[in-house]
Amino acid sequence: MQADGPRACRFGRRWYLNNESWHPSVPPFGEMKCILCWCVSGETHCQRQECPPTACTSPARRDNPCCAKCR
Repeated sequence: MQADGPRACRFGRRWYLNNESWHPSVPPFGEMKCILCWCVSGETHCQRQECPPTACTSPARRDNPCCAKCR
């Protein structure tokens, strides 16, 4: 038996459509804004945002809370 179309993904208690992306929510921490997940034909894939290395000793997270930048 074959499926009629692309399959959805289940992540936690939610279902996501094929090609849909989201930031996962992990109790008790809440939404993980530095991680992006997406659904591909019924399989969930997640990846942490990659950040360029910083050359300073005390970087700050102003514009992007996931990646530090030199002041």
